[in-house]
Amino acid sequence: MEKVEITQQVRKHYAGVAKESSPSGCCSSRSGEKSASCCPAESGIAEAVSLNMGYSGEEINSVPEGANLGLGCGNPVALASLKEGEVILDLGSGAGFDCFLAANKVGINGRVIGVDMTPEMLDKARENIRKGNYTNVEFRLGEIENLPVADNSIDAVISNCVINLSPDKPKVFREAYRVLKSGGRMMVSDIVLRGKLPMKILNSIAAWVGCISGASSKKDYLAAVHAAGFQDVKVIDETVFPLDSLVKDPTVQAFIEEAKLSTVTLTNLAVTVVSIKVSAIKP
Repeated sequence: MEKVEITQQVRKHYAGVAKESSPSGCCSSRSGEKSASCCPAESGIAEAVSLNMGYSGEEINSVPEGANLGLGCGNPVALASLKEGEVILDLGSGAGFDCFLAANKVGINGRVIGVDMTPEMLDKARENIRKGNYTNVEFRLGEIENLPVADNSIDAVISNCVINLSPDKPKVFREAYRVLKSGGRMMVSDIVLRGKLPMKILNSIAAWVGCISGASSKKDYLAAVHAAGFQDVKVIDETVFPLDSLVKDPTVQAFIEEAKLSTVTLTNLAVTVVSIKVSAIKP
């Protein structure tokens, strides 16, 4: 798959997510009826996913309704140890969930910038600013490989299950390094691989937007962080996804059906795809 095609397909998919306010963009079925299995606003799935990923009930309830789409694979805000008055950058900010949590931590003297390449997500995020009356949050249109952010201007970079979607991850880390101040830190939650994927999964667009086929090996991911110039690179946590959670994800279901994956392949997939939380410092 070409980089341009990947970016276009990812943007298209998450535009649908924003429009439908669903983790998979699947709230409307072909018949036009809404499915409770994939509509977080009606079934509480987004909240359940976020609780499972390390967010507290207090955090979930502290942001505007509609900001949490249940798309993450960890809680980078909790890891970042954000401080009053800091400037925070969220890569792939979506509807703004982590940005609003960060805003609550840095206070009125701090600032949070969210960058997302999907206009529909930005519209949703900016509406959430209005609903929550936030004065210390802004959202910018841009790609995480080419951040619309000045050099040496950020105290902490966070990101939640987004970098795996990029076709050029080393450039993402170089950009994060560029915008951070000396001594600034990066704290991300993301998907990586502990083994090889079958070619029919690697070649699947559905698997890419489902945060699987675009994921790097753990070794390559960490090597890219080091190569960007970061020091003190640490894996804070590593979690295997339960098989039942994988197969219940509607986006994952799409490529399971598309590729006709066997039970054995799915079992191997469940132990190959892992969520990690990584911290790093710009010297």
